Amino acid sequence: MYDIFEKLKTLNTKPSVTGTPEFLVVGLGNPEPKYDTTRHNAGFMAIDRIAQKTGCKVDQLKFKSLYGMCEIEGKKVMLMKPSTYMNNSGEAVREASQFYKIGPEHIIVIFDDISLDVGKMRIRRKGSDGGHNGIKSIIYLTGSDQYPRIKIGVGKKPHPDYDLAAWVLGHFSDEDMKNLSPVLDNSFEAVKEIVKGNIDRAMNLFN
Repeated sequence: MYDIFEKLKTLNTKPSVTGTPEFLVVGLGNPEPKYDTTRHNAGFMAIDRIAQKTGCKVDQLKFKSLYGMCEIEGKKVMLMKPSTYMNNSGEAVREASQFYKIGPEHIIVIFDDISLDVGKMRIRRKGSDGGHNGIKSIIYLTGSDQYPRIKIGVGKKPHPDYDLAAWVLGHFSDEDMKNLSPVLDNSFEAVKEIVKGNIDRAMNLFN
């Protein structure tokens, strides 16, 4: 398994904000550097953008994830990037949510969606896994599908016979990265609305 401890040796491990988080914002992806700009790592990319905008360092290791504490709209928020690989993302979410006693309505999950074009985003209050293995793991291990989620479009397979794993583990093109950037900004704006209790407004603004 990727030795995430080695990565932490060169990082400042002082959290930006201390105390008990009121919300978890979890981006889904795979931890090795070779996956950094793959479609499946859109959730990680959103967390990185939110961290940049809040001045948060996502460099603490706990709950089978890299995490950082920040403040968004007056709320203490834990930004999380599970280090378990996509298919076991629920382990990190379960551990953190149980430790801090955070209910599913305060767990916001950001992840890639092949049914949406690059440059598109969709917010849902709750729902099924939709065939996404990371979401499937979270629902199974937490026992709930009642958490808000932000879906980031990564585009559909070029043809039906194209291998799905090869597609989602493929890298965004330069053009796709340009189209993705505003969506990453909007994911932060959506999170701000959701933590304020305005998920309907977030859906109206960005869906």
